[in-house]
Formats: sequence, C-alpha cells, structure tokens
Amino acid sequence: MAYAVMQMRRFARQYKKLNDNTAKDVDLAVVKISETPSIGERKKGDLAKLWVFKFKSGSQLYLLGYCIDDGLRLIYLDCIGSHENFYRDIKR
Repeated sequence: MAYAVMQMRRFARQYKKLNDNTAKDVDLAVVKISETPSIGERKKGDLAKLWVFKFKSGSQLYLLGYCIDDGLRLIYLDCIGSHENFYRDIKR
C-alpha cells in the first residue's frame, strides 16, 4: 500500500516555478517515493529527519527532499531543486 503524500509550503512554491517537462519528472519521482519511501538517501546530522531522492530531468540533476511519518503512513514533500545550494537553502 502506497503512502499518502502532502506538500509543504516551500515545496509548493518551488514546484510552481518549474517548467512543464521538469514538473512531469517530479510527478514521476513522487509516485516512486510514495510506493517505496525508503528509495531515497537518509541524511545525517542537522538534517537527520530528511530523506533525499535524486533524479534527472533532461541533463540536470534534481533533488527532492521529504520526510516520512510511518505512524500515519504519510510523506511530507519538503523541497525540490537542483543540487547547487540545495542543502544550504534547506537548513534555513
């Protein structure tokens, strides 16, 4: 059974700015994550609760940050962006 998915405010703002082709790739990545939440890589240290799933859109590498709540079977989509400054921006 797939997990339910919720968008956080930061993710929604970043998603809205993406072009159509990248948005389709993000949608496919979200489906993969909802089916298998542990598909991403769990971060350590300050970002210990964050999971990051890496995927390509065209030739650009994108990272999708999310958190998992196993009790509620819910995935919180936190942020989306290119690798450049991704971790710096998410710590803010």
